Amino acid sequence: MKRAVYPGTFDPVTYGHLDIIRRSSKLFDSVVIGVLHNSAKTPLFSVEERVNILKKATEDIENVEVMAFEGLSVDFAMACNANVIVRGLRLITDFEYELQMAQTNRKLAPDVDTAFLFTSLQYSYLSSTTVKEVANFGGDISEFVPPFVVDLIHQKLNTRRRLEQELPHEPGRA
Repeated sequence: MKRAVYPGTFDPVTYGHLDIIRRSSKLFDSVVIGVLHNSAKTPLFSVEERVNILKKATEDIENVEVMAFEGLSVDFAMACNANVIVRGLRLITDFEYELQMAQTNRKLAPDVDTAFLFTSLQYSYLSSTTVKEVANFGGDISEFVPPFVVDLIHQKLNTRRRLEQELPHEPGRA
């Protein structure tokens, strides 16, 4: 059985991610989406929220499961009994970093390969960072993420804005 993992932050999941997930699900018997918990970053959504979002976004794909992980992707792959790590490439600038990671992973776990899938052209410009930035400035993100994710992003951003307004300001600061 060919089992693959597709690790990432997915903050938020985009149509580009979903493109890679759907295509991977046709190439492998089983695909585990690994949602990275990175304590060094402050994501918009918690790891639990991102797992739930991805479960909902992929509920129609039978051979996909979603789980959180910490640490190295190659360790996650081995823990899942996967022999392939799937990585999506949007632009040529992604390739150098991803190649370095693939070679490092291969050194750490010789039985785990990396499969690169180029994101479909219609999503090649898209990143989670771009989605959050556009949403933060009130732009339309409906072509970037599923409708329920649009709503969740707006709810999260509105909550953050309310909390920021309620925080007391220090004297002498604008």
